[in-house]
Amino acid sequence: MAKKSAGAGPGTPATIALTKAGIAFTAHAYAHDPAATSYGMEAADVLGIAPERVFKTLMTDVAGTLTVAIVPVNGTLDLKALAQAMGHKKAAMADPAVAQRRTGYVLGGLSPIGQRQPSPTVLDSSSLEYSSIFVSGGQRGFDIELAPADLILITKALTARIGHS
Repeated sequence: MAKKSAGAGPGTPATIALTKAGIAFTAHAYAHDPAATSYGMEAADVLGIAPERVFKTLMTDVAGTLTVAIVPVNGTLDLKALAQAMGHKKAAMADPAVAQRRTGYVLGGLSPIGQRQPSPTVLDSSSLEYSSIFVSGGQRGFDIELAPADLILITKALTARIGHS
C-alpha cells in the first residue's frame, strides 16, 4: 500500500522507513504548543483521538539493554511488567540524553520507527484492540497512524501488558 497523508507531514526517518518497507500509514502533522507538558496527550487533544489509541515511546534499560517500551499516553509504563516481558527482573527508565543519542530523535518526538540504532521493542498489548494506533512520527507535532500489526512488523516488537492506567 502507498503512503497516505493527512496534512503535510515531514520526511522523517520513521516515514522513510515505513515507505521503504511498503507499510501504509497516515501522517498527522499539527501545530505543537511549546508550553505542552505531555506531548502524547497534546496529540490526542489536537487530533481529536481517544488517548488510549495514542501511544508514547519510552526508552528504558532492561538488564543493561536499551529497550523501547510503547504504551498508551493516558497511562504509565509498568517497569516490572516490561522486565518480565523481556525475561528479566528489573527495568529502569533510560537517561534522556542516552535515549536521544540512541534513537536520533528529540524527547517528545521519539518514534519507535526509524531509530538510528534499533533496540528490542515491547508494545503494550492494548494496541491490538484497535485497527489503527498513533505513534510519534519523529518530531514534536507529528504523529503517524498505522495498524498495530504493521508497527509490530517494522519494529520486531513483542506484545505484552506493560502499561496501566
